[in-house]
Amino acid sequence: MSYFKITLIRSGIGMTKRQNGVLAALGLRKRMSIVYHPVSPEVAGKIMKVKELVAVSTHEKPETKADIHRRRQPPSGFVVEN
Repeated sequence: MSYFKITLIRSGIGMTKRQNGVLAALGLRKRMSIVYHPVSPEVAGKIMKVKELVAVSTHEKPETKADIHRRRQPPSGFVVEN
């Protein structure tokens, strides 16, 4: 099953009540927050309402916060460069 990875890039300040409601329905509160939703026409319609504010990509499975933290952590120890 595929998932939309939706990242809020721009703030909803100054947008209409309707657009802010769509952001809330998607679960986006703060800038650079990430949510995963299954691919469906309903979610795609919500994304189209706020397409100027979000970045969207598709993934096979949603990542947890722990997965993202583990992926971003640098390797332990020293690195010797020649």
